[in-house]
Amino acid sequence: MVARRPRPRVVGTAPTGALKRRWETLCALALELPGVELSTSYRTPSIKVKGKFLGRLRTEAEGAFAIRCDFLDRQILMQANPAAFFITDHYLNYPAVLVRLDKVGKRELADLVERAWQMVATPALKRAKR
Repeated sequence: MVARRPRPRVVGTAPTGALKRRWETLCALALELPGVELSTSYRTPSIKVKGKFLGRLRTEAEGAFAIRCDFLDRQILMQANPAAFFITDHYLNYPAVLVRLDKVGKRELADLVERAWQMVATPALKRAKR
C-alpha cells in the first residue's frame, strides 16, 4: 500500500474586511482571462496561469500583492505612484512589483493583471483571448 502525501495546508491569515473585498475584486478581474486559476504560493493566496505564477497576496506586507511586471514598467510605476508601488530586497532582481491594493483603482488593477497575464500566458491562451 502506497501512503498518500498529505495536501499542503494553507497557513497564514486569509484576507478579511476591506482587504478581502480588494482581493475578491482582483480575483474576479484575473478570472476573466483564459487559463487563470486561484491557487497558493508560499502558503498564501495566489493567482496563476496554467500553473505559472502571476501574483500572490503577501501576508508579510498587509494589503500588498506581488504581481509579475517587467523591470521598465516597475520603475515607471514606482516613480509615478510610490504610495501604491514598491519592492523589497527579495524582489529586486525578479520581474515583479508589490502593489498596495488599497492605493490603486479597479481600472489600474485590471491593466496590471492584463500585463502580468501577457507575460506568462502561452501563445494558445493569447489566441483564445482574441
